[in-house]
Amino acid sequence: MTFYQQLQTATEVNRGYLLSAPLVTDCLQGRAQRQDYLAFLSQAYHHVRHTTPLLMTLGGRLPDRLAWLRRAVAEYIEEEIGHEEWILNDITAAGGDAAAVRASRPALPAEVMVAYAYDLIARGNPAGFFGMVFVLEGTSVALALLAADKIQQALALPNAAFSYLRSHGTLDQEHTQYLARLLDQMEPADQQEVLRCAKVFYKLYGDVFHGLSDPQVMACN
Repeated sequence: MTFYQQLQTATEVNRGYLLSAPLVTDCLQGRAQRQDYLAFLSQAYHHVRHTTPLLMTLGGRLPDRLAWLRRAVAEYIEEEIGHEEWILNDITAAGGDAAAVRASRPALPAEVMVAYAYDLIARGNPAGFFGMVFVLEGTSVALALLAADKIQQALALPNAAFSYLRSHGTLDQEHTQYLARLLDQMEPADQQEVLRCAKVFYKLYGDVFHGLSDPQVMACN
């Protein structure tokens, strides 16, 4: 069993928390509402716009034993840069106010998740950041394409409203194989940090999804 497979098995319960979010269940059962999809996109914008800055920070903080990861980080940056603009375009195509989202603050769960990622790189073991990569890409592969189809069927939105979900669902299928190879090359101690952080990020990203259905959470921004 590869480390990536071990990671999937060891985080099954944590993944279940994210997948149990009411909005996820509603979307997959064809009960999506336009305001729910727009709320998801707004919070996606607030964490995705930090992807490139986080990766750039990560590249500069990798210790010598992880210096071999810098090329991989550079490739991630090249592929991820500008994706937040895709989300804003989707918001416009779905009938939302992209300018208002750009000017808004994130709801607390998204803000906490991003803050934890920056703090992890600054004060912890930077290898743990790949636990976040594992969670975000794995969730995308599991949900993005199916959710896009279900939401579009329920809301009759144009294809232009799903560039983020559909592009990431496809891209991340390729990324997961690449990530698996990177993780298998890590030293055992760094792999354990990836596992620990993956569990943390399943909780934090799960909180983002659970918060989308809680008016009090969404009001705290």
